[in-house]
Amino acid sequence: MASVPFDQLEGFIWMNGEFVKWADAKIHVLTHGLHYASAVFEGERAYGGQIFKLTEHNERLHESARLLGFKIPYSVAEIDEACRTLLKKQGFQDAYVRPIAWRGSEQMGVSAQNNRINCAIAIWQWPSYFDPAQKLKGIRLDIAEWRRPDPRTEPSKSKAAGLYMICTLSKHAAEAKGYADAMMLDWRGQVAEATGANIFFVKDGKVHTPTPDCFLDGITRRTVIGLAKDRGLEVIDRAIMPEELEGFEQCFLTGTAAEVTPVSEIGPYRFEVGEIAKTLMNDYSAAVQPKHAIAAE
Repeated sequence: MASVPFDQLEGFIWMNGEFVKWADAKIHVLTHGLHYASAVFEGERAYGGQIFKLTEHNERLHESARLLGFKIPYSVAEIDEACRTLLKKQGFQDAYVRPIAWRGSEQMGVSAQNNRINCAIAIWQWPSYFDPAQKLKGIRLDIAEWRRPDPRTEPSKSKAAGLYMICTLSKHAAEAKGYADAMMLDWRGQVAEATGANIFFVKDGKVHTPTPDCFLDGITRRTVIGLAKDRGLEVIDRAIMPEELEGFEQCFLTGTAAEVTPVSEIGPYRFEVGEIAKTLMNDYSAAVQPKHAIAAE
């Protein structure tokens, strides 16, 4: 899969209300979303033919667009149905689902009041975000140079394309040094998240996670918090300073792509792949299966 360019995959993409052949889903080079990052997206996963928390994701897609000042011309219900139909049309049971909405090419410049709002959905098979062997023993994270910005400088509650520029820079820098990913601090110097996943720590049987006041409060993050509480675990949502990492025993990431991934290292800090991380990884794997996913929607 990794060796095949994404523009050469087979199948169909839902685009502006129609199913088009994968190779024919194209936009113009002067699309506003490409030049000015006026685009929002979602990452969703299908398990056993059902898309986990589909409606919750697509509601966030609409809210992300609102925060960027545009309205998606398809309702949440219409996008939900398009996702379900496309999953069947692609013939997949387990897959990754990517809805995206963006300003088109009618106007070029910072202002694009009259540009069409486009919407598309692509679905492909993406088994594991991190190398499975690394995941079992805990992945290694670098500490990123780039920081999550002050929310007064950007719409941090929107899953907006432009906000991921520093994530790509940070992940590339980490991979160049042999790490799987990077942990980012926020503009205050507090622990924030990884480049595409929320982060959790464990100490003395309690779960700690940074308050998402300048980055996304992930849907998987909220799901895992619920699973931890179901286990009777105390979950503490608070500001976490990087010097506290030395005292934590376990660490793991959560996200649609990452699912629940244990962490063994963050820069100079070491963690065990302990029972709480393993339990929540297994609980999440069970929760996303269709009998649970249907109820969760």
